[in-house]
Amino acid sequence: MFSKLNSAMNNCNKLIIKLIILIVICWSGFAQGQEQADNTKNQSFSAPMVDWFKAAKLPDNLQIHGFASQAFISTSDNDVFGNTDSGGSFGFTEVGLNASYQMLPRMQFSAQVLSRRAGEGNSGSPRLDFGFVDYRLYSHETKQFGVRVGRLKNPLGFYNDTRDVAFTRPSILLPQSIYFDRTRNLALSSDTIQLYGESAHSTLGSVSVQFGVGRPIVSDKDTGVSLLAGERAGNLTREVSYIGRGIYESNDKRFRLAVSGSWTNIGYNPGASDPLGSGVIQFSPIILSAQYNTEKWSLTSEYALRHFKYRNFNIPAFDTLDFYGESYYFQGVYRFTHQWEAILRYDVLYTDRSDRSGKQFAGVTGRPAHSRFAKDITVGLRFNVTPSFMLRAEYHRVNGTAWLSTLDNPDSSATSQHWNLFAVQASYRF
Repeated sequence: MFSKLNSAMNNCNKLIIKLIILIVICWSGFAQGQEQADNTKNQSFSAPMVDWFKAAKLPDNLQIHGFASQAFISTSDNDVFGNTDSGGSFGFTEVGLNASYQMLPRMQFSAQVLSRRAGEGNSGSPRLDFGFVDYRLYSHETKQFGVRVGRLKNPLGFYNDTRDVAFTRPSILLPQSIYFDRTRNLALSSDTIQLYGESAHSTLGSVSVQFGVGRPIVSDKDTGVSLLAGERAGNLTREVSYIGRGIYESNDKRFRLAVSGSWTNIGYNPGASDPLGSGVIQFSPIILSAQYNTEKWSLTSEYALRHFKYRNFNIPAFDTLDFYGESYYFQGVYRFTHQWEAILRYDVLYTDRSDRSGKQFAGVTGRPAHSRFAKDITVGLRFNVTPSFMLRAEYHRVNGTAWLSTLDNPDSSATSQHWNLFAVQASYRF
């Protein structure tokens, strides 16, 4: 049953990829024709791509949007998205193009292609970020219920669904205790069949619920290195997993409460002469989220409890792994004007809540104790130059290295426990 389900979702993804390619090709042809027409009015032939989108008269049922961000990151020690501790790096780049097509009143196709350059784990090669079909089975003024099929963003916490677009993030780097960038592809999306429902009440507010069954994305090197404590001869395999989220919002959007979680199953297929057996990793995080909004302030906090369990690897060091990770953050955003806002955040991560200092881990493995925790104080400033163009700057004072990428920092003994990070970013959307 599940093999047929997986085959169907893969076929759906292929169709969606072809659809977005076709949309872009058709749009490009239209845009070139539009530009040639503009040339007869003595306008420049080399109009920017963004102007083409603005000039193109797309059908009402077709929407095309895009975004691009470039950041400069400098660290006092350790590397984040490139060689940042040697004068800084421009190694963090995000470029995306998305399209949605309303084929029928109740059916919509949506897809996004993303190019992300962020250290050794993300080279910038374009990939399908999401691509799915959304069909509303029931639609009413205050209620709706539907199903989505394809590659979907995982509904985890407040920010995972939109974490690619810099304008939707509260900072350049999301709180890494909840939204890990080193295992970003695993957390970001999965090939899923998802049921969703929404209900609104005139006085009580609104509730939305999502539940999906699918297979996680585990093909990237960073995920393998993080879950298997280094590079291995074999490869991770995708097993049937479950995910869900419920969100409550007051009608004035002042209060937002959410609970989300997943039961993620990942297999391991050993390679030749591999000491590891055909094991299974079970990862089941639960995230509690709360937010309070006023005209000037937004106060947000999220707490996560993450259960890891390893089985059947035929090595005691792996088969005895059964522990809970814990993380949380407190964040305040203050809007001085519609253009300027500031952020202050305290972010805490413990890889193993029963060994928060990492001393037990260090005693057994010889690796640094500070690689098992991270405490991050962040201050930042955002300037909305226009509704489409944004500038950001932020500073992090970090104690610990638990969320650093192993690919960017292969020798954990060479990392520093106390370090600073400074980042600036320019972002554009259309």
